[in-house]
Amino acid sequence: MKTLNKQSLFELLSSRFESQEKKLSQIPNPALLKDATKSAKRIATAIRAKEKITLVGDYDVDGISSSAIVVEFFKKIPYSLEAIIPNRFRDGYGVSPNILERVDADLIITVDNGITAIEAARICKERGIDLIITDHHTPGDELPDAYTIVDPKLDDCEYPFKEICGAQVAWLLLALVKKELSLNIDMKEFLDILAIAIIADIMPLIDINRTLVREGLKVLMNSQRPASIIIRDFLNKSSISSEDISFQIAPRINSAGRLKDASIALEFFTADTVQKAYEQFEKLSLLNELRKETEQEATSQALLEVNEDDRIIVVASENWHEGVVGIVASRLVDKFSKPAIVLSIKDSVAKGSARSIGEVNIYKLIKANEHLLTRFGGHKMAAGLGLMEQDIESFRVAINKSASLLHADDFIAKDEVLGILDAEDIDYDLLNLLESFEPFGEANNRPSFLLKDAEVVDIKLMGSDNSHSRITLRQYPHQTKTIQIIAFRTILEMPQNRKLTCSYRVSKNEYNNRVSTQLLLNKLYS
Repeated sequence: MKTLNKQSLFELLSSRFESQEKKLSQIPNPALLKDATKSAKRIATAIRAKEKITLVGDYDVDGISSSAIVVEFFKKIPYSLEAIIPNRFRDGYGVSPNILERVDADLIITVDNGITAIEAARICKERGIDLIITDHHTPGDELPDAYTIVDPKLDDCEYPFKEICGAQVAWLLLALVKKELSLNIDMKEFLDILAIAIIADIMPLIDINRTLVREGLKVLMNSQRPASIIIRDFLNKSSISSEDISFQIAPRINSAGRLKDASIALEFFTADTVQKAYEQFEKLSLLNELRKETEQEATSQALLEVNEDDRIIVVASENWHEGVVGIVASRLVDKFSKPAIVLSIKDSVAKGSARSIGEVNIYKLIKANEHLLTRFGGHKMAAGLGLMEQDIESFRVAINKSASLLHADDFIAKDEVLGILDAEDIDYDLLNLLESFEPFGEANNRPSFLLKDAEVVDIKLMGSDNSHSRITLRQYPHQTKTIQIIAFRTILEMPQNRKLTCSYRVSKNEYNNRVSTQLLLNKLYS
């Protein structure tokens, strides 16, 4: 493992990017998205003719953000828009026959869903409703018979950057609607919400995604949108990072759809007053606490069900809340360094979520065994699926057989340790160097460094329930300087030999207007 200094670290991080960063003006023309112009013309026609337009979103952060951007755009026209986010428990996923029962519209637009909505498209056709699908998930073998489908992952779509989220597709389409109607709307106004969606949906933070997140976080710091004001007040930082969104904001927004109804989060994003936004954010925070409890209980049970010999973990139970199975899957991936599929069973029907690792394309593995499923959809790193309880064991065996053909290297997590950093180099200059490579996230992970056989000076438990650890370490025996590493959700005891090998990340800590470096435990090595 090589030893790094600031100069070698700078060179290493610079090598992640093939070319110079794009400016907003260099984002590819939205018209390159297949059928985006045709879709924009149809939306413009509907607005001019005062037709009834209904928006159908999704209950995760990307779907909620997509819906919020469209709702806020239509407010600026202004034009009345009915916005529906399906309830996970009553309606199921996306535009569906269930949802269509309560829709009376001339035009339906989906955001972050619809690429698998074969039946819903047929019903729309029968009822004379034009259906515009905007999505970013991988298409199946059969496409819905819709008025148009806008999805960068369509084989014949010429948009040059494919790895964009649902909110980006919606935002790009709205830019064309603006052009069709000659509207005086600044599309940059929506970048605060857009950045949250890109980060939360774990899009690779390279190319245009990097540009949009970087600029979006700047907008978030200055926007007068009530939701953005509340986010700033809550985080209380001089600058907001992608990790602040990942760990503090996205889970709160997600919790509404996971446990109750995503409309709470949509109302937060689209609130007209700070007071209304505050009330919705409080609801989201309470739901997030409940989500944590529910998820911890399910994770504890799931850990006992794992077959460690499997390459793909598949676990199922009637006791697990279907709203948290995706998070439980992520926890299992972290624990076992393998893709995980977690299923919640109700009335002999299993619904679940899959999370992947490294180069393992979980969507392809699931698709290879679709004969055992009732539904599935998603992308390389995450997917959703449904099947009958009686087929779970057959599916577990089958997907592991498919995975047996993969190379062992495919399962190696991308956030591998960059090297060993001398404790003397951990200072404000290092923070500034790291900040220059923000935003960190998928495909541009925050650097992780190694401490090898460091001397453990002290371990203290912290937090209201003593569930976190603060470890004081000495990197080398000859050093007088010690460093502290925080291990969240981890209770550590003093090792017998008082030695510790671990990886950690360096982050900025702001408290009472004081800035300091904070080291966060990544992984313990035995």
